[in-house]
Amino acid sequence: MREIAAWCDDFGLEGILVYTDNGLMDPWLVATEVIRSTRRLMPLVAVQPAYLHPYSVAKMISTIGALNGRRLFLSMVAGGFKLDLEALDDHTPHDKRYERLIEYTTLVLDLLKGQAVTREGEWYRVTNLRLAPPLPPELMPGVFVSGSSPAGLDAARRLKALAVQYPQPPGKMAPAPTDTGGAGIRIGILARSDSALAWRIARERFPEDRRGQITHQLAMKVTDSSWHRQLSEMGEKEPAPDDPYWLHPFEQYQTFCPYLVGDYDRVALEVARYLRAGYDTIILDVPASPEEIQHTSEVVARARTLAAA
Repeated sequence: MREIAAWCDDFGLEGILVYTDNGLMDPWLVATEVIRSTRRLMPLVAVQPAYLHPYSVAKMISTIGALNGRRLFLSMVAGGFKLDLEALDDHTPHDKRYERLIEYTTLVLDLLKGQAVTREGEWYRVTNLRLAPPLPPELMPGVFVSGSSPAGLDAARRLKALAVQYPQPPGKMAPAPTDTGGAGIRIGILARSDSALAWRIARERFPEDRRGQITHQLAMKVTDSSWHRQLSEMGEKEPAPDDPYWLHPFEQYQTFCPYLVGDYDRVALEVARYLRAGYDTIILDVPASPEEIQHTSEVVARARTLAAA
């Protein structure tokens, strides 16, 4: 984790996603390690309301700001694995979790603004609550929310958060929403100067895995995640032979996003189509090496040129 954060920092990426679920290390402690291992990289910390009171989240953000002078981003998570939530006795329905997320995030941001907060909400009640240490305004966190479901997109609009989607192929994607705090996609990129080489590396990195396929099928039976179902339904259709959009790693339970695979120009063309549609933030899958980030950077540079033209 420290190595990957250092690679991302060296290549000038803006931030790094820090996941959260019942089977992972605490994201806030991981985020502090990211900060210690880098010079400017900003952790994008996944925040699940079932885990922490909003005051605790605001307190950690302000403390990290005071100790390190570093800004964070927040990936506000309404869902996750359904069994994880049930293990915590959280049986809140899908859309209702987004209502809770709006109230939760608003309370965190109000506390970070330094004001005394009194609120009698459906989910959280506080009286004259003030945060210390105060957070400098320039360190206010950016907020990301999943925009794959109607409830998630509505939450992004109401919070003016950046709406993130697990994208369909570029030709099938609707234009990005213009009434949120921005729009982005979560995707993997594997490109080389030669398409055949890129596909060979991709198939070696993500081989057929019957055990993973079964795990994926079992996960589908217990998830209420909109993006998970959308990707699974797309994977049931046979892709064209020259299509760079690849769901195989997702279907093998080896990663949780689509991939774009091919030569630099072909993949850059697909990325440019997302950029033209208004999706100007890309959250990449975990890089396999520093060289992989370099190859991806080449794709993104070419895509920006194509999108601008």
